[in-house]
Amino acid sequence: MLALGSAGRVAFGAESGKKFEIVMCAKQEGISWFDDMRKGVEQFAADFGVNAYQIAPETGDPAKQAQMVESLIAKHVDAILVVPNDPQSIKPILEKARKAGIIVISHEAQSLAGVSNYDVEAFKNEDFGALMFEKLAKAMDGEGQYAGIVGALTMETHMQWFKAGLEYAKKNYPKLEFVLSEPLEDNNDEKTALDKVNETIKKYPNLKGFFGCSVSGSSMAALAVEKLRRKDIKVVGLGLPSINGVYLEEGYQAEAQCWRPADAGYAAAVVALKTLKGEPVEAGIDLKRPGYEKVTVENGVVYGNATLVLTKDNYQEYQF
Repeated sequence: MLALGSAGRVAFGAESGKKFEIVMCAKQEGISWFDDMRKGVEQFAADFGVNAYQIAPETGDPAKQAQMVESLIAKHVDAILVVPNDPQSIKPILEKARKAGIIVISHEAQSLAGVSNYDVEAFKNEDFGALMFEKLAKAMDGEGQYAGIVGALTMETHMQWFKAGLEYAKKNYPKLEFVLSEPLEDNNDEKTALDKVNETIKKYPNLKGFFGCSVSGSSMAALAVEKLRRKDIKVVGLGLPSINGVYLEEGYQAEAQCWRPADAGYAAAVVALKTLKGEPVEAGIDLKRPGYEKVTVENGVVYGNATLVLTKDNYQEYQF
């Protein structure tokens, strides 16, 4: 196998002499988050001379995503990167990939550590969730009713943020009241998100806060608040500068937080390449992207420190 000393050299498989084939199977096609992730995967391909690219189902359907991973196994690719819609349902497929000798790197799926070779996270998800609810609590002055939305109850990271954030709020802000039994689901669909947010605001007229663990959820919550001219309802959550920036600018979203999807895709691909080459994946290595320069590794999970907090004053600094 050719050594890869620096970006720009071509990485080859030992047996065939062909370029390594590393494929990202993302959650969904045609949404801004994963459009940006594709940029990172393609940049990695250019930097390292690897055949790397991204695929995804047209909707966030776990079954369709599983079928796509099955097709990659049949194709005998060298490594599969996956951001699963439902980590538990795709687990047997990833185990099959491992048995076929394929390197598997997951993202947004910490529970798959040990099934995948490594799970790569931009940060510790419990910290991200606590931060989201801290921002919401401060925007609400520490009291009042609030609700929120996730992409799906099966989306592991969304639920990690919610559960950690809810526990944080209960402990630190006892005057906050979560009015739902569980978060709403939008399936990463803007129309679904907007309809559910509007229904919730109508059902709870005293609502003072709304969190979104999906970009569609937070942006559509901000749009609903804008249409109602209800700046008294504070919105925080996952967001992209290109989507949520206008709501931050106009005061209909208090804050947004995220990580750069392109950088996460790039970092996951670097971990895959290192694993293919038999190089150590250990604390302190540099995955060549901001926030991943000195990662930590715990129980098969690679953690960066790549949280971004977006406000009306800084969102224009980020071009994605």
